[in-house]
Amino acid sequence: MSAPAPATRPGDRSAVAGPGAADSPFDLGTAWTLNPKVAVRPEPFGALLYHFGTRKLSFLKNRTVVGVVQALHQHPDAESALAAAGIDAASRPLYLQALTALADSGMIIPREEGQQ
Repeated sequence: MSAPAPATRPGDRSAVAGPGAADSPFDLGTAWTLNPKVAVRPEPFGALLYHFGTRKLSFLKNRTVVGVVQALHQHPDAESALAAAGIDAASRPLYLQALTALADSGMIIPREEGQQ
């Protein structure tokens, strides 16, 4: 008899298999940007992200993640944004999981060519 699968909420990415997971829409080689329908409100713990289209609220409790998200549009791809933020290879899976969750919720979106 196998163990039951862990319970997850819809949209919960805690069970992501790691970088390059087959079901992950996030690609480090893609240019990403903050969704124009999302407002970022800095907070002492990190930031609140509010999506005006879906009315979803996300809490970013890591200031480095906040910095990466706010700088995505300045880099040719997410890999470059992580490198510019000083994210080392050992820490990369944690940041990839956060970016994947933000992409899944529509907080960040692939950047179109020529878009800043």
